[in-house]
Amino acid sequence: MENNGLISLLKEKYGLVPLSIDEPNADETYLACAPAKFGAFCMALHKELSSPVMAMFAREIDKGFRIYCAFLSKGRKKWFFATLDVKKEDPQFDSIAKEIYSANLFEREMKEMFGIEPKGNPDRRRLHLHDEVWPRGYYPLRKDFIPPADTGKLGEYEFVKVEGEGIYEVPVGPVHAGIIGPGHFRFSVAGEPIINLEIRLGFTHRGVEKLMEGKSPLEALKISECVAGDSSAAHALVFCLAIEKITKAKVPLKAQFIRAVFLELERMYSHAGDIGGIALDVGFSQAAALASIIKESIHQLNDKLSGSRFLRGAIVPGGISKDISGGKKLIIDSLLSVMKDFRDLKKTLNSSISFLDRVDTTGMLTKKTADDFGVLGVIGRASGIDTDLRRDVSSIYEKLDFKSVVSQSGDVLGRLNVRFDEFEASVNIIQKCLDMMPPYESVAMNIPYCEGYALGCAEGWRGPVLYWLSIDKSGKIERCKIVDPSFRSWPGLSYAVLENIIPDFPVCNKSFDLSYAGGDL
Repeated sequence: MENNGLISLLKEKYGLVPLSIDEPNADETYLACAPAKFGAFCMALHKELSSPVMAMFAREIDKGFRIYCAFLSKGRKKWFFATLDVKKEDPQFDSIAKEIYSANLFEREMKEMFGIEPKGNPDRRRLHLHDEVWPRGYYPLRKDFIPPADTGKLGEYEFVKVEGEGIYEVPVGPVHAGIIGPGHFRFSVAGEPIINLEIRLGFTHRGVEKLMEGKSPLEALKISECVAGDSSAAHALVFCLAIEKITKAKVPLKAQFIRAVFLELERMYSHAGDIGGIALDVGFSQAAALASIIKESIHQLNDKLSGSRFLRGAIVPGGISKDISGGKKLIIDSLLSVMKDFRDLKKTLNSSISFLDRVDTTGMLTKKTADDFGVLGVIGRASGIDTDLRRDVSSIYEKLDFKSVVSQSGDVLGRLNVRFDEFEASVNIIQKCLDMMPPYESVAMNIPYCEGYALGCAEGWRGPVLYWLSIDKSGKIERCKIVDPSFRSWPGLSYAVLENIIPDFPVCNKSFDLSYAGGDL
């Protein structure tokens, strides 16, 4: 069914007619909605496309704000946006979070950053700007924002209280005994089982989206690589994809293959680190040490190929900064060595009864809960949600005959097995890229920047990474909305730990391995 078919369906089945239709890019359709119909449009797109809210954000326009709510049509390989204009003097709209809960965090974020009120939202607490240090009435993403001269009257965050006989609270963090980011976890426990977990983040909020404004694309590219340091390649790639859609730049096929190699190397070292972390959190130091060797080997390969262990500076608008085709033998030899260690690691873990006992049925996240929250990526696929942007969106992965990895168990073991299978799949993808890569072709080009807006997307190692960019007439970033997969996945962890015991929380947490920085921005 093409766009016209979907729009006709919205009219015939739901009685919905957009005020206008905008298609600035071949894979993006924007449907302008009347205020009374915005929620109905969102619900219809949610149902017909079987998509959670993939992104929801605001942008300042001449007379107020424009709200965008994005849904993915996997079958069409297209993005559909329901848009709504609200007045600056009365910025509010009817919340859709009660019907589509995957919109909840996005609505709270818009309230916090723009002062746009989602009427009827079930949770109006702040996410990033903590009540204890940030006065109310200041909205940082407005163009006329001026930082407060003094703190004024401050508030206090209201945690959910679970009451009853024998129930007690265990606070953990935000400072942890390790190098992980700061996050506060408040457990409500009845005896040993956890009956509620409340997660509070935002302790290192950096204002990344505000920082992007007014920057040139090359300046902003460097920022994108630092949004989530362990996903530098994915964030740089998605940023560049958005720029390239706006400028209509054609990326050389060879550069597309090399980008895929970088993306898969990032996936491999991250999955190896997670597998080792899961082993370490149940006291299996031998397996954790072997996983560290594998991760280090891939970091060293990254450094030889790009000059950066985290692949920073490797992906640029229009292509890549370095041609790695001369290092094919190095890549193949390194992967052969890595796979030998990986097979040993997999055998070690799968043959340990005590290890399997700790991870099997631990940290269950049901498909229904994951779907309600919009949890995708590794976590979602381990709970049976078959969404992978490499297959569902990317044209280069079509050439590689890529198939996604899905498990139905939803527990720590399921998330571990998805990582095992994706690690091996990444090796095959890299080998195919090297085999199919054109031998003689430029890999980078200078592109002229122009006015426009577009969505860039790719499947990072955690899940979908999205960048919606608007460039003004001067070639500067006017608005940048970033969605890291961690942002939508943290609530899923709160449900996965229920009925488990606190000593199992570390391994549950590591099996999610979400980014504090990616969630906070």
